[in-house]
Amino acid sequence: MKLIVAIVNYDDANSVTQALSKNGFSSTRLSTTGGFLLAGNVTLLIGVEEDQVQAAIDLIRERSHSRKQMVPALTEMSYGFMPVMPVEVTVGGATVFVLDVERFERL
Repeated sequence: MKLIVAIVNYDDANSVTQALSKNGFSSTRLSTTGGFLLAGNVTLLIGVEEDQVQAAIDLIRERSHSRKQMVPALTEMSYGFMPVMPVEVTVGGATVFVLDVERFERL
């Protein structure tokens, strides 16, 4: 058994979870915050058999889209952070980890 930990952008989360559910994958959804932009993310925990890993990742890939977003750049002044010209960054997509599960029990 494998545990897929998928971190997806908040904007893509509903589409990803619906696609997973429609295709027979159960998931646990956790609200998380990214470290770079402090933006909302969703972390999905998905338990699957080894032969289902690629199918689940393919669904996540299909529903997680990168997009450009303007964010204020910050510069440090002696009295704190000061916003300057906005910078375009790429957000979205997904970060996926696949872990071995030593033991699984449904109680």
